[in-house]
Amino acid sequence: MPEPPRKFSRTVIALGLVSLFTDIASEMVYTQMPIFLKEVLHAPVLVIGLIEGIAESASSLLKVVSGWFSDRLGRRKPLAAVGYAFGALSKPLMALAGGWQTVLGLRVLDRIGKGLRTAPRDALITESTPKEHRGAAFGLHRTMDTTGAVLGPLLGLGFLSLFSGSTETKLRGLFVFAGVFGLVATLTILLAVPKETTPPPSNPKPLSKESFSLLLQWRTLPSTYRQFLWIALLFNIGNSSDAFLILRAQSLGFAPTELLWLYAAFNVVEAVFGIVAGRLSDRAGRLPLIITGYFVFACVYGGMAIAGNRATVVGLFLLYGVYYTLTQGVQKAFVADLASPNQRGTQIGAYHTVVGLVLLPASLIAGQLFSLNPSYPFYFGGVTALLSTLLLWRYSRVVAAQQP
Repeated sequence: MPEPPRKFSRTVIALGLVSLFTDIASEMVYTQMPIFLKEVLHAPVLVIGLIEGIAESASSLLKVVSGWFSDRLGRRKPLAAVGYAFGALSKPLMALAGGWQTVLGLRVLDRIGKGLRTAPRDALITESTPKEHRGAAFGLHRTMDTTGAVLGPLLGLGFLSLFSGSTETKLRGLFVFAGVFGLVATLTILLAVPKETTPPPSNPKPLSKESFSLLLQWRTLPSTYRQFLWIALLFNIGNSSDAFLILRAQSLGFAPTELLWLYAAFNVVEAVFGIVAGRLSDRAGRLPLIITGYFVFACVYGGMAIAGNRATVVGLFLLYGVYYTLTQGVQKAFVADLASPNQRGTQIGAYHTVVGLVLLPASLIAGQLFSLNPSYPFYFGGVTALLSTLLLWRYSRVVAAQQP
């Protein structure tokens, strides 16, 4: 049984700090975005789902492309740095938005940044960590990422509490404040992440229509990988934007400042237990934790569908943190295990792309269902999560039977 590493590489720690600052900025804005769209810009709920779906889909399309480019160039850091810079730029520009169309454009810019950085960043973590400690490395990264998700809403709460003015004035000021942390994240990846020493391919193939089409061919992925992606796709069709959890809580009486506390609370759970879950996956395997996480998600969404009081919502948000703990870093480590070493960036990107592309229909479905009844998206998500749990359990038995 492998022991946890005594220390993490400089790359892993530096990328963790980058994600910490990025999530401070992102979650500070994200928790207030539905309120800004609904109360200030008067956008209908269906438009909120459309914005999130389009933005996440734009991000997803780029993840496999950026992963492939990083494989081809033999460099991960430059693409990741550009991605973080795009995310940092989008936050203060949000303060100038006069309509939901501008918010859509800036959310797409932010998610393009995420699409550029995700696969190269995960490949950097993978390549700087021995396989037997990979879960712990991704667990540390996820913990620092989630710590930012805790601090972001709390700093946002402090900002909203200290500054006077209308809701619109406060929210626009908050977006500018968030941009400061995005800038710090960009400077951190530029200055603190070590320069890569792996040389680029000696005879790289020229970029062509044929080589680009090969990039997206499903059959090039290993069979075991494809099966997992089908299950993840089903799960995510019911895993709509967390904006709907925020709107659901608001419909049950939570004020904007209380939503910040609520969002911070569920992230505390993941921040506290993220490394523990990663190390447990190194020892006990990834799939048992992911299966449990899917089941917890089904329970949370089922509970949100029937929740009738504030105390229940608080408990479900904390349980939602358990789902994140069991799945987010562990799934990344599992995908890294499945990916072929010579196509690591591409195949890690393929996971993020396939999962992310379904977020557009997922958010549109959730937006339509929420318009009919705030409970309906959660009934739908609970059912798809339960089906995915059963399929993943069956998949785990097939994978175990194939191992020597």
